[in-house]
Amino acid sequence: MALAKKKQIKKVVLAYSGGLDTSAIIPWLKENYDGCEVVAFCADVGQGDEELDGIKEKAIASGASECHVVDLKEEFVKDYIYPILKTGSVYEGQYLLGTSMARPVIAKAHVEVALKVGADAVCHGCTGKGNDQVRFESCFAALAPQLTVIAPWREWDMVSREDLLDYLAERDIPCSASLTKIYSRDANAWHISHEGGELEDPWCEPSKEVWTMTVDPMDAPDTPETVQLSFKEGELVAVDGKALSPYESLVYLNDKAAAHGVGRIDIVENRLVGMKSRGCYETPGGTVLMAAYKGLETLILDKESLKFRESVGLEFSHVIYDGRWFTPLAEAQLAAAASFATRVTGDVVVKMYKGTATVTQRRSPNSLYSEEFATFGADDVYDQSHAEGFIRLFSLSSRITAMNEQTNKS
Repeated sequence: MALAKKKQIKKVVLAYSGGLDTSAIIPWLKENYDGCEVVAFCADVGQGDEELDGIKEKAIASGASECHVVDLKEEFVKDYIYPILKTGSVYEGQYLLGTSMARPVIAKAHVEVALKVGADAVCHGCTGKGNDQVRFESCFAALAPQLTVIAPWREWDMVSREDLLDYLAERDIPCSASLTKIYSRDANAWHISHEGGELEDPWCEPSKEVWTMTVDPMDAPDTPETVQLSFKEGELVAVDGKALSPYESLVYLNDKAAAHGVGRIDIVENRLVGMKSRGCYETPGGTVLMAAYKGLETLILDKESLKFRESVGLEFSHVIYDGRWFTPLAEAQLAAAASFATRVTGDVVVKMYKGTATVTQRRSPNSLYSEEFATFGADDVYDQSHAEGFIRLFSLSSRITAMNEQTNKS
């Protein structure tokens, strides 16, 4: 990918959030790239109206020539969350990949805006320490390698919030940010992440101020609530009997699960760049959805199929975490998971109670479960004496090994 040459950039599209970093990036680009035109791009992936209100005006006030706000909510859930759900991917045993899975849909729209307006560069506000710089730039490379990528945090000499605020103040550029910000957060329809503040010390318990999306499980209702999810060929088609769009379904599940404190995790994870980081994540609806899907799978997939699907999920969790969505490997793994999903049809009931989401009922026309075979009572379909021959053959290698060891000792 071409290195940025400041005098050659005429128009750049910036991934703009309206926050302190990207507000400073707009004038910085114009000053350091010979007055290039800066077009702001904002992706609506369900982060909420608070973050989007007035964002076009903020971008223009900071020096952007225009601002494109692209609604990606339905596309994000249908074309990214649902396929990832089918893989069963969970990063390092706990993280449901909320930030990771949003990056490819954002990057794709970013590139589309850049090509539409005739830009010769794209720009992001990711730091040089995080995963997102790799995720975004890997997507840019796969989708539009001709575009130059500008990453100000790897170029400028500003190192703190104070530096950025001073930079904007010197140029009389309005910004609502202040020095009192404690946490770094990233929100979308699937989750919200929290880093910084006391979380930088792994020995420090998160304060109540960390959590913003879910009720404290200790304060959640004393009465559990259930929700029924209906799937057809791996796709969620109804919630509590209501046919909703993918995004509407997730919003519905978020509201239900958040009220019961479902979906909180506090983890130390391995970043792609080599360091460890501590973060708190809230994924209420996603936790219910993942539990339901996996609960239905256990009824439908045979042992070896489920084992293989789980291996795909493990491998794909690293693929999506590392930003390799637009690759042949990701395409193959998603196809494998989708092939199993064609049989995942049925209904699941999940009980939500004080931070937990537990599958309590499941049914499917493709179920491999047979009460006739599984019963502990009398049955006419399974001759238990047949197990003896099976066990002898299954353990044959162990028997031969033991016999050899005995012969060698003698």
